[in-house]
Amino acid sequence: MPDASVTIYHNPACGTSRNTLAAIRAAGIEPTVVEYLKDGWTKPQLKALLKKLGLTARDVMRIQGTPAEELKLTDPKTTEDEIIDAMVGHPILVQRPIVVTPEGAVVARPMEKALEIL
Repeated sequence: MPDASVTIYHNPACGTSRNTLAAIRAAGIEPTVVEYLKDGWTKPQLKALLKKLGLTARDVMRIQGTPAEELKLTDPKTTEDEIIDAMVGHPILVQRPIVVTPEGAVVARPMEKALEIL
């Protein structure tokens, strides 16, 4: 698999994200690393990523250590678009790491999920 075909949406402060990146590199692949907390998200980018994952924004929303509850994103009445808009404004709301390859896309929690699509 060509290195450029693997992307990891990475948070270097997260142990699972660091371990996943190390496992990808141990497999002989140098992925494209997107530090999404620095780079941020766009709404079209998030929508495309969610489609690849086959998940909703609520499915990939991180609650612990984020402003999700104070933004009322955990309320069942909050819409998909409202959650995505919040994720654009607060990138930390997106669970990490996310790995995308030609074989698919996964939220790599646990990190072994990423190995399934390498």
